[in-house]
Amino acid sequence: MRLRLPAWTATLTWKSACFIVVMCCSLAAVLGALVHVEVTRQTVATAREKALAKLHDASRAYEAGEALPPESGLDPEGLPPRLRALAVGGHRGTVVGEYRGRPTMWAAAPADGRALATAIDYGQSAGTISGLDNAIIGSSVLAIGGTLLVGAFAVTRVTRRLHQTATVARRITQGDLDARVADPRTKDPSRRQDEVATVAGALDTMAGTLQAKLESEQRFTADVAHELRTPLTGLQAASELLPEGRPTELVRERVRTMRQLTEDLLEISRLDSGSEAVETDLHQLGRLTKRVVRASGTATEVVIVRDAHVETDRRRLERVLGNLVANAHKHGRPPVVLTVDGPVVTVRDHGDGFPDYLVAHGPQRFRSGGKGHGLGLTIAVGQAGAIGATLAFRGAEGGGALAVLTLPLAGGSAG
Repeated sequence: MRLRLPAWTATLTWKSACFIVVMCCSLAAVLGALVHVEVTRQTVATAREKALAKLHDASRAYEAGEALPPESGLDPEGLPPRLRALAVGGHRGTVVGEYRGRPTMWAAAPADGRALATAIDYGQSAGTISGLDNAIIGSSVLAIGGTLLVGAFAVTRVTRRLHQTATVARRITQGDLDARVADPRTKDPSRRQDEVATVAGALDTMAGTLQAKLESEQRFTADVAHELRTPLTGLQAASELLPEGRPTELVRERVRTMRQLTEDLLEISRLDSGSEAVETDLHQLGRLTKRVVRASGTATEVVIVRDAHVETDRRRLERVLGNLVANAHKHGRPPVVLTVDGPVVTVRDHGDGFPDYLVAHGPQRFRSGGKGHGLGLTIAVGQAGAIGATLAFRGAEGGGALAVLTLPLAGGSAG
């Protein structure tokens, strides 16, 4: 099974900290190794020179028959076997070993088939190398810690700005078109902009352009609907004066359709602008749904599994339920069943189900899959959002379309 790491390990701060630590450790290890090798080489070379100089003095004393210098002798005790074999073989050499528990630099040379050897104390040199290694390790730890703190501070500032930009983007996605990052670097042309400021500025520009286009579309929709209202009212009045007959019925039907379309456009415009206030009151959901079904004049079955009291705007809720019931009869097939289960109201038909685009992205105005204008469900979603409810669309088990409206319970608790 694949190991799943905690979610916080995917953050940029964590990744940056790991990168800084790895790079600092690698750099400290390389530099420490180079310094250690070079200092050790120089220290050993200096000790070797001293040992060979002392061995030279011992060789002269041996050849002159004089007393050998201290810590010198023929085949002395503690002489490393490798160095002894080298000297007996007729060669000179040095080696670092131990003598009486202390680090010692040995030097040996051949002397009448034996090994003439001398020793100097290597403890100070070994202590110098050990102290240097400890200093390298300590300074590396301090450097890594300091670099990590400075790097974490710098990365945190960047990630904080990125989180702010992401938050603004989410607010825009949820419909808050006034949200802006407003990074101070984008307002001052004299300041150099980094990548985060560039992204923030691009997001603000995109949001401003999008807001302007949407507001322009909303004004256009409202103006068109408002301008159509007056001539349609006159046209409806004129159609009432026509003589009865099939042509008159067709004219009146088209006028009613256009008036309904105009009213829907005006309602969508008001929803987009948020100009209407929500008037909430306590209502019994079962009784309200039955009234909606009676007003629709359709053969809709109402099933009350569990009744509930909801605090909502009755007019808006009736509009939502009326549109869902009308859509089920217009685009689906009977039987149409409206079910109340606590604060959840479902409307199901037994037709072909909602289109895939509607289930995935929600209803879109002037797109209904062939019949209608797609405004009914768009209004239902807008009115549901206005009263704090959620409206979801999905396929029903066994076929058909299922619209699920979840209302807040009385007292403000969600259902």
